[in-house]
Amino acid sequence: MGQHQWQQASQALAAITVEAQPDNEPVAITGAAQGFRCIGVGTDAAVFQSGDFPQYAFKLYAEGKEDKLEAEAKVYGLIGQSPYFSTCYGRDERMLVLKFEDGPTLFDCLLQGIYVPEEAIQDVEKAREYIREIGLNPRDIHLKNIILQNGRAKLLDVSEYIKPGNDFRWEHLKKAYQEYYAIIDGKPVPFWLLDTIRKWYHHWNRYSASFEEFMRIVSKQLNYRK
Repeated sequence: MGQHQWQQASQALAAITVEAQPDNEPVAITGAAQGFRCIGVGTDAAVFQSGDFPQYAFKLYAEGKEDKLEAEAKVYGLIGQSPYFSTCYGRDERMLVLKFEDGPTLFDCLLQGIYVPEEAIQDVEKAREYIREIGLNPRDIHLKNIILQNGRAKLLDVSEYIKPGNDFRWEHLKKAYQEYYAIIDGKPVPFWLLDTIRKWYHHWNRYSASFEEFMRIVSKQLNYRK
């Protein structure tokens, strides 16, 4: 990306404020930038795309989340070129400039009834293996951090890969896919139900004694909707 384009984008996005929210809720966005549209919202940042250079995604971090920006920039530098991850072209004090990756997230796939093939699940396994090979720790892998491109998976948001420990989010998601995905059978799942499940999972130990019990509760809800 040329220096002139970089300055244009940075100046335009200065009119936008991104604020973190409590209880792991998505960030709040205020303001607007001419020619830019928001294409994604997470708990630490929002992602924007410009009609003038749509090949880039501008990830604008919430105030107070500078550590996440630093971590993600560092991880992208270590990842280099990989078919399982996007590319980071640059950064400033508020945002990263990434390659725009087209395709629905797995969350969108559930909302829209788009089939998620087994190959995509295996791609995530291979991506995690690659991350371990370069000395990092694959974490925070969930429905909104995986996109589907022509039936294959690509991972987004790598900021937690420098943290120790296993949050088991992917293990639980993979288990849910293997044991319960057939219940959906390509049908769209209502947003309210997916959001409820997300909130349940965030506090799942309050609702059940084990992940298996948690999934039994979820499967009952999915069967009820069939």
